[in-house]
Amino acid sequence: MVFFGFIWHTSNVRGIIPPVMNDLSPRRCLIAIAGIALLGALSMGTCQGGEGPAHSGTMPSTAGDTSLTVVPPTPFQSIDQTPTASVVNLWLSPGLPDEFRRRMVGFIDQGVGGFQLTGEPSAAQVKVEPGGEVRIAEWVYAFVVPFPTIEDGMSYESLRALWSGEAQEGKRIFVTEDVFEMMSAVMGIPSSSSVHITAPEDLLERAWGERPAYAIVPFENLEPRWKVLELDGRSPIRKDFNRDAYPLIASFGISGDPEKSEQLRAMLDTPFSNYDPNKLTTLVMTGVTALTRATAWKMESHGIGYPGELIGEWLREADFAHVSNEVSFSESCLFPNPSQVSLRFCSDPAYIGLFEEIGVDLVELSGNHNLDWGEEAYLYSLDLYQQLGMSYFAGGANLDEALEPVLLEHNGNRLAFLGCNAPGPGFALAKENQPGAAPCDSELIWERVGKLADDGYLTIVTFQWAENVRIFPVQREDFRKAIDSGAVIVSGSQAHQPMPFEFYDNGFIHYGLGNLFFDQMQELAMRQEFIDRHVFYDNRHISTELLTAFLENYAQPRPMSPSERSALLERIFKGSGW
Repeated sequence: MVFFGFIWHTSNVRGIIPPVMNDLSPRRCLIAIAGIALLGALSMGTCQGGEGPAHSGTMPSTAGDTSLTVVPPTPFQSIDQTPTASVVNLWLSPGLPDEFRRRMVGFIDQGVGGFQLTGEPSAAQVKVEPGGEVRIAEWVYAFVVPFPTIEDGMSYESLRALWSGEAQEGKRIFVTEDVFEMMSAVMGIPSSSSVHITAPEDLLERAWGERPAYAIVPFENLEPRWKVLELDGRSPIRKDFNRDAYPLIASFGISGDPEKSEQLRAMLDTPFSNYDPNKLTTLVMTGVTALTRATAWKMESHGIGYPGELIGEWLREADFAHVSNEVSFSESCLFPNPSQVSLRFCSDPAYIGLFEEIGVDLVELSGNHNLDWGEEAYLYSLDLYQQLGMSYFAGGANLDEALEPVLLEHNGNRLAFLGCNAPGPGFALAKENQPGAAPCDSELIWERVGKLADDGYLTIVTFQWAENVRIFPVQREDFRKAIDSGAVIVSGSQAHQPMPFEFYDNGFIHYGLGNLFFDQMQELAMRQEFIDRHVFYDNRHISTELLTAFLENYAQPRPMSPSERSALLERIFKGSGW
């Protein structure tokens, strides 16, 4: 369509247009002229009916001039009658955590609400920044060190002194740029000599390479090679974590135009957070348990629950507690003899009450003494576990059952447990129609580990290995094979004293935890114990906390003193090559 402009040059051009138009009203005449204009030919005079003057107004008179000058057509400009939504400039602070920023950018990319990102805070009508006027997110940060660190925590005031440079200890804190921005808002201006900005991909390796060193990371960036330190006795990997009393928590909010800020808040699924206690699962793994000989004798004189009185809460607090029980229960078991010379063991069925008291959920049966009292005692023990709701693995009524994994799901975390016995003896191993421990030479174990990993399970593999005081190459090869097959944690259940660790291809290996409940006190190392507390979040293994105990009175482990704990950790970390 085109639009024609035209200029009148006469005050009366009656007779120029076709006679029929002389009878039209002025309004209809104009409509008719517009139609003629569309055909590109127009000669006209005044459109008027039979009454009244031909023209009235202030136009200059040009009597006798009957010509009409037509202005050339110009392109028609289409006018959209739909109102256009105004664009709202949105600025995201560089202090936003990477995960939070990705979620915000993803939302804005959907084009909802007319928001668009700007890199200039001065050009923004709305900002998302630390603090902010309308809170939309809360982020939990962890104070961490490389895993082979003796130190377990500090006060928040000491951390602030280190951050600001008031504490001249020569120790450094490594942070990424976004954490630097956020922690500066939380703890104030940092010291350039204490705080060092590091690229995210380099943070872990740099901290490990420059030990002793600290770091602060968002909770979602935790992984087992970090050790999470307590701050004033509080830690975000604990089940009793209280966010209200923890200092390293930052809030983020919206500032700017009140109407647009509220519009953005209403469109977001708030509050965002990187920490949800309903995604957390804890598992404690322990070493050798043998409720026999002097340990059983103490249980008879001090009570069934005596061995667990001082460390039982560590197991009860966990979502899942594991023991590697090497001795079967039997109603024909004799009263315990603390000086027993024979290595043929059994346990009174009443002793399983200890497992109930400390909250045992998983019983590993890879040990080589479970058939000491015969098949009847073995099968009787399996029945006891089932009656009490305790799952067992790495052993069973026959070979097929011994090779079956235990599968657990909790808070969105999917855990699988498999185990085996490598050294034998042969009579302790399960056969097609005979109970016993799962043999490690079955390729079916490794096939199942891979299948479980493909199905989204975090698989924990346990080994009953030869009872050595150091790691032999063949042992290292087998433990690593479990990781290569898809396991995330490998735990040695055979050792009667603590052994080293290894991080291998994103897997965690502990070659031996030592005893839990067993009467060996002849050497210092045999009295030292590890209880590994593994933490899972959002179906990832994010942390392992080392709990340490010391055996007393042939039966009762107690939490180590700080000096005992430091001595053990220093020895084991050194043995791990760290």
